[in-house]
Amino acid sequence: MPPLPLLTAHQGGWDEIALVAGPLALVAGILWLADRRARRMGGPTEPDAD
Repeated sequence: MPPLPLLTAHQGGWDEIALVAGPLALVAGILWLADRRARRMGGPTEPDAD
């Protein structure tokens, strides 16, 4: 089994994609959870634009 540095050393670009997509997915998940929690708490609603 090759050591970890060999697995993350430019293997067709997947490692660079993972370094970007991983944190983006984490932030998106945290924002989704925060939005869900805020909606459950019944935060302030927007006034009607009449």
